Amino acid sequence: MAHGLDWSNLQYFHEVARTGTLSGAARRLGADHATVGRRIAALEHSLGRKLFERHQRGYSLTRQGRRLLAIADAMEREAARVEAHAGSDAVGGTVRLSTLEGFGNFFMAPRIGGLLAANPGLVLEWLTIQQLVALSRREADITVTLSPASGARFRSEKLTDYRLALYGAPAYLDRHPPIRDEADLRAHLFTGYIEDLVFTRGLDYLGDLAGGAISARLQNSSLGAQLAAIRAGLCLGVLPVFVAQAAGEGLVAVLGGEVALVRSYWMSVSEDDADNPRVQRVCETLRDSVMAAGDLFMAEP
Repeated sequence: MAHGLDWSNLQYFHEVARTGTLSGAARRLGADHATVGRRIAALEHSLGRKLFERHQRGYSLTRQGRRLLAIADAMEREAARVEAHAGSDAVGGTVRLSTLEGFGNFFMAPRIGGLLAANPGLVLEWLTIQQLVALSRREADITVTLSPASGARFRSEKLTDYRLALYGAPAYLDRHPPIRDEADLRAHLFTGYIEDLVFTRGLDYLGDLAGGAISARLQNSSLGAQLAAIRAGLCLGVLPVFVAQAAGEGLVAVLGGEVALVRSYWMSVSEDDADNPRVQRVCETLRDSVMAAGDLFMAEP
């Protein structure tokens, strides 16, 4: 590398590569975006290389930038290992976790306190959006989705299967035609995900009911919003059983739980991040929390 390189600029480079924007990197580094921009310009000047292409929506790596990112990734992993060996068992830094809303908001959120208390320097950025987040583009360090990540560059492990069932509120069921079998479902109002935004077939729960003849008239991108609509007596909907149980009273399993679906939660990380101590620590917390939950995910409705 060129003489006079300020190695601290690599940290700024690494975060811009990770987030794709100066503002995103600034938030993670606790700096302002102008400082991040100056640091990137200084690094490019010292190396004599253009590391990023500037676009209206952000920054993307050039070929030289991708080569440098591999080096920066390796340096970060080694620095994290040195910190782990030099001090306490606590880890620090930022980990971005992307999970489906049911797993994140209704299961893991109440269980994450121990991780944060034991690791005061750890910052957890938690995405709970029902859309594809790409490990390959470094949009997240860890994902929990319905299927393993594809490709040799990723490590995936199955956390658990989970059961879903069809639910309604007494207020809805009392004022609508009785439901004796799946064929009767065609006359009822349903909530579900916005069809154009469903990024994986596994979230199309209604497609598995009544021969695929059911569609949602109340569509949104939030499981929490679907739960609220069902509890309010507006409609019927499919929910993970553990989510319905966490919601407490006010929900009835339609058809006595005979309509039951099974999906799986998979945890994935990139090979580049798999040995990073802070990523490992978050993965351990997710894994241990699921194991400690026992039969929660496969409970009968």
